[in-house]
Amino acid sequence: MSALLAPAGTPVGAPLSATLHEQLWRELAVAADRRGHPWRTPSLATVSPDGLPDARTVVLREVDPDQERLIFFTDARSPKVGQLKTQPRAMLVMWSAELGWQLRIQIDCQVEVSGLAVSSRWARLRSTPAAQDYLAPLPPGSPADAAPSGLAAREHFAVVQAQVLEMDWLELGVSGHRRARLTAGQPPVWLQP
Repeated sequence: MSALLAPAGTPVGAPLSATLHEQLWRELAVAADRRGHPWRTPSLATVSPDGLPDARTVVLREVDPDQERLIFFTDARSPKVGQLKTQPRAMLVMWSAELGWQLRIQIDCQVEVSGLAVSSRWARLRSTPAAQDYLAPLPPGSPADAAPSGLAAREHFAVVQAQVLEMDWLELGVSGHRRARLTAGQPPVWLQP
C-alpha cells in the first residue's frame, strides 16, 4: 500500500499527494471491519480530573471517511465519559507492525447516551456477546467483590463520535522514515520524522 506514497527521503517541502489521506481512511475502514487488525484497538488518551493523561484501549466500531469521523462504544458510567464531557479533545494512537505505520489522531469527542444513533447501534449489538460489556451492574473500575447480581439496563450503553481534527502519520522503514501531518480543512504537509 505505501508504494503509492512519495518515496522515502521525500523532502519536507515537497507536495504531499492526497493518496496518503485516502490510504489512511481506507486502512481505518478496514480496521473497523476486520477483527485482528492492529488499528481496530487503538489507545485513547484523555485528561483526568487532576490534569494527568489517562489512556486505555478502545474498539474502533465504525469509520465515516466522508465526515472524517470515528465511532467507538463505551459504558456511560466509565471514567472516560466524564473526562470527555469535561475535555472533549483527546488522542487516539495506533500502530501497525505490518505496515510500519504509527497514526496519532487528534479528535473532538461527543458522547451520546440517547437518540437514534444510540438506539440503532444498540439494536444491532444487543444480541451479540459484546452487549454484556455494557450491561454490568456496576460501573467499570468498581471493586468486583461488591458486585450485585443481575444485569444493568441499556441506558449505560454510549456511543462516542470522534471528529478527526488532525492526523500525524509516521512510517518507519529500513530505507528511511517518513512523517506527515493531515489537518482537517488544510493541505497535508510533510514533517521531519
